[in-house]
Formats: sequence, structure tokens, C-alpha cells
Amino acid sequence: MRNILLASAFCIGISLPAAAANLVTNGSFESGLTGWAIGGVDTQGYPPVAIFYGAASPYPNGAFGEAVPANDAPTNSPDAPGARAAYFVSDFTVNQSLKQTIFLNPGTYQIGFSAYAPANGYANAGDATFSGTILSLVLANYAVSAGPVTTWRTFQGATVIAAPGNYDIEFVFNTNLFPSKDVVIDQVYVIEGNPPPPVVDVPAPAALALFGMGLLGLSAVRRRAA
Repeated sequence: MRNILLASAFCIGISLPAAAANLVTNGSFESGLTGWAIGGVDTQGYPPVAIFYGAASPYPNGAFGEAVPANDAPTNSPDAPGARAAYFVSDFTVNQSLKQTIFLNPGTYQIGFSAYAPANGYANAGDATFSGTILSLVLANYAVSAGPVTTWRTFQGATVIAAPGNYDIEFVFNTNLFPSKDVVIDQVYVIEGNPPPPVVDVPAPAALALFGMGLLGLSAVRRRAA
């Protein structure tokens, strides 16, 4: 029994590295659109806004009455989904954008964001095109009609910055028919370091050794009991 307890204590003592900080200001839009610049031409007058999750409210607090669920797609973002997300909704807009510029030193960076198509917008006749570019790497560029509806998707990758300087994060939305499809985005991130290795469901040697120690302990207890 003592062997088993020692093995358990060893496992509990293993600590994981702290999560890297998100270098994007307000990447989960919990402070509205603070830190983001709105660009492009919107002739309808519906600029991007930060809506609230689960709010069956009209624009600008909700997705025209649809309660959008919080992002549940797997992501390497160090930020929680929180209570808000950014919403693109104008029906007549040319290169409507949300943009942020950050300063980076040379190194490897993980980048990504998540996107969602609300059902009420997806049912509209007009299509929308959407792109997401982070640190010059195009992570997404698609027609909303070509993607799933009411499903959060994460677009992510890694890139190497060779020279110190300012680098852009930009999302671009285009529509030209009333009414058109919409896009919601959340958990935009840039974090320093290499992506974590893929999880492989194979026991590690240390885990096997601990398991063996446990079996030996059980055998000793049984022999003494006998």
C-alpha cells in the first residue's frame, strides 16, 4: 500500500507550465471593441459591435434576436470565451474590417481565432465573404454560405517573425445584398512559443513505471495478507 501512496503523491506533484499571455489587446472582446479599429465602407450604417452571448436581443447587443452560444470549439487561446464576441452584420459594406497592430520581437508565435455563422443571417439570400489574417498569415478566406451554420470553428496556425516591428491582425467582411449573411468572431490570439505537440493516447514510460510500482505494491500486500 505504501508504494501505491508514494506513486500517487509523485503524480500530484507534477506541475504544468503556465499559459502564455495573449499579445492581442481585448482578443475576446470583453471590453467591447477597445483596441480595435473599424475600417472599410458601410453604406447601411451597421458597424461591427461586441454582442453578448446568450442574449436574444436586437442589434447592437445581440444578433438580431438570436442567442449566440459561447465559443465551444477547441482553441489554443489563453483567454476564456467570456461574455461577448464581435459581430459583423451590415448588408452593404466594402472591406468592412476590424484591425489591430501589435509590436513583436523575433520568434515563433501561435495565432488563431474562432468564427460562427448565426442561423438567422445564414437564412438570408445575400452571401457574405469573410477573411481573417494574423501576422500576414491568412487563416480564413471564405464565403459564409460555404461553411457550417450555428457551429463554432477555430482557425489557427503558427508563424515565425524574423525582424522586430509592427504586425497586423485584420478581419475583413463584404456584403452587397439586403439581407445578407453574418459572422461572429471571438478569442483572437497571438502567443509566443511553439504549438504544443499533438496529444497521443499512449502511456508514457514514466506512467508505465508508476503503474508497475502500483502492481508490485498490490502483490506485496497480498503476499503479506496470505
